[in-house]
Amino acid sequence: MPTSAQQESTHHESIYHESIYHEEHEAFRRSVRAFLAKEVVPHFPEWEAAGCVPHELYQRLGDLGMLGLRVPAEYGGGGEGGFLYSSVWSEECARAGVSLGGAATHMNLVIPYILREGTEEQKRRWLPDMAAGRRMGAIAMTEPGTGSDLAGIRTTARLEGGHWVLSGGKTFITGGINADLVVVVARTSEHADRRAGLSLLVVDADSEGFGRGRNLEKIGLKATDTAELFFDDVAVPADHLLGEEGQAFRYLAHNLVQERLGIALGSQVSAEKALRITLSYVKDRTAFGQPVSSFQNTKFKLASCHVEVTAGRALLDRAMRAHEAGRLTAAEASAVKVYCTETQNRVIDRCLQLHGGYGFMREYEIARMFTDARISRIYGGTNEVQRVIIAKSLGL
Repeated sequence: MPTSAQQESTHHESIYHESIYHEEHEAFRRSVRAFLAKEVVPHFPEWEAAGCVPHELYQRLGDLGMLGLRVPAEYGGGGEGGFLYSSVWSEECARAGVSLGGAATHMNLVIPYILREGTEEQKRRWLPDMAAGRRMGAIAMTEPGTGSDLAGIRTTARLEGGHWVLSGGKTFITGGINADLVVVVARTSEHADRRAGLSLLVVDADSEGFGRGRNLEKIGLKATDTAELFFDDVAVPADHLLGEEGQAFRYLAHNLVQERLGIALGSQVSAEKALRITLSYVKDRTAFGQPVSSFQNTKFKLASCHVEVTAGRALLDRAMRAHEAGRLTAAEASAVKVYCTETQNRVIDRCLQLHGGYGFMREYEIARMFTDARISRIYGGTNEVQRVIIAKSLGL
C-alpha cells in the first residue's frame, strides 16, 4: 500500500503528462527510467566527483539505440522524427537527478545540424558513429569575450588550398572533454554586418593544433564536462564546411529555437520534481510538535509552487506541439525559456527554504537541484537576451 506522500507524488507526476505524450512515448519512458536506475544513478556520485561521465557510457547508449533516435535508418539510427522522444530523455534525467554530460547537446543540437545542413557524404561519414556513441559531438560557439552576442565571434578560418586554417579559442563548451567531433563557429570573412561571414566547420578532435584546456569547475551540473578548446592553425579539410559559407548565423538562429525549448523542458521537470520531493519532506518533517506541512506558510508556499508549475507545463506543452508542427517561433521559444527557467529557480528556492538547514546540505537532492538550476537562466542565451528577442516580436 503506497503512503499518502507516494500517492501525492504519483498524482503530481501524472497531471503534467496527460496530453502531450502517446503510448509509444510512455513505453520508451519506462525503458529510459530502467536504464537510468541501473546504469547511471548508482555511479552518478563518482561521475560528479570526476567532473565527467565516462565516454564508454555513450557506447552503451548507442547500443540501445538511444543516441540515434532521430537519425534516419540509412545512417544507422532509429528514424524517429520529432522532439518528443528526446524530451522523454530530458524529463527522465531530470526526474532521476542525473545528467549524461554532453549527450543532450550531441542528440539535440549537433546531430540535427548535420542532418539539416550536411551533404549526403557528410551524413554517411559522421552519423553512423554518432548514432552508435563511438564519436560524440559538441558545438563551440561561446568565446572568452563573447557570450550571448554570437555576432562578436573572433575565431577565424581562412581557406588555403584544400583546407581551412582555423585559429582561436572557445570556452564553456558542454561535452568538450568527451567530444570527438566539434562543430566550430568561425569567422570566414569580414562584413559590416557582424552576423554575416560566420561559418560552421566540423573539426576532428585528433587534428593537429586542436587542444583542450581544463575541465571547468562549476557550482552545479558537476558531472557535465565543460571545456576550454583551442585551435592553433588547425587544418580543417575544405569538405568539413557544414552548409554554406557565411550562413552560420542563420543556421544557429534556427537551431537555437530547439535548444531553448530543451532548456525550458529540463527546467520545468526540475521544478515539478522539487515540488514533489518537498511535499513528501514537509509531511514527514516535524517542528514544534507538528508536521511542517500543517503550517499555513508551508501550504501557501507550496500552493503557489503548484500554480506556477502547472502554468509552466501548459505553456511548455503548447510550445512543444508547435515545435512538432514546425511552427514554434524564436520569440515563442524565448518566452517559454524565460518562464520555465525563472519558475524553476523560484520554486526550488522556496522548496529549499522549507527543508531548513538540511536544504543547504549536498547530500539532500534539493541542494544539488538549487545549484544546478542557476545556469538555466544563462545558457542558451541569457534571459536578458531572450527578453530582447521577445520585445522585438512586439514591435519594440
